[in-house]
Amino acid sequence: MRKKIVAGNWKMNLNLQEGVALATELKESLAAAKPNCDVVICTPFIHLAKVADVVDGTVIGLGAENCADKEKGAYTGEVSAAQVKSTGAQYVILGHSERRQYYGETAEILKEKVNLALANGLKVIFCIGEVLEEREAGKQNEVVGSQLADSLFDLTEEQLANIILAYEPVWAIGTGKTATAEQAEDMHAFIRGVIAGRFGEVAAENISILYGGSCKPSNAKEIFSKPDVDGGLIGGAALKCADFRGIIDAWN
Repeated sequence: MRKKIVAGNWKMNLNLQEGVALATELKESLAAAKPNCDVVICTPFIHLAKVADVVDGTVIGLGAENCADKEKGAYTGEVSAAQVKSTGAQYVILGHSERRQYYGETAEILKEKVNLALANGLKVIFCIGEVLEEREAGKQNEVVGSQLADSLFDLTEEQLANIILAYEPVWAIGTGKTATAEQAEDMHAFIRGVIAGRFGEVAAENISILYGGSCKPSNAKEIFSKPDVDGGLIGGAALKCADFRGIIDAWN
């Protein structure tokens, strides 16, 4: 049975003290009423070690928002998968649309990052999705299928067991357009089919696929009700405990 997951992506928000305060508030909230899903918070690098101390032994998993495509060495400003793991983190987000768009991360770079993350015992939340022009041209399946094939198809089934997928309809984030629950389900079902074609039906049934669009307390229940949607990768709504908790509670 695949896991239900709600993961928060803090992005470049919150200073260290604010991050620790938010993690503490979330820990206390979830201790009072245990969630019906796995909960993960993915924070900036500088937060990881401190937040690891806060959430240690609780139901909250901890992840980084990125890691380097090199093992170690003279790469000023980079943070390796081994360094992420050493903080107490268990997860890392890779392939986010912002990393692809703003920092030129290619399929080959992401393949290296995925392999290093897995080799260091991290679970990977791997993001895929199409931009507006690709959606309007009807190329969304082609684009998403290629993103999966070019970065993940060299993995073994054993490695795939430590991959969580997150579909981001990039065209519906900050554009004024919205993706419906049906559009989310259509793409999630397609993604599951791609995984089945490469790794088999069992692997496809076991992999969790999160929705990474504009998910909030008001629409989470409808989105999560779809059979191929296993949770959400949450941006802005993860920065307030009440909002994030509202999305987590959509699984109740």
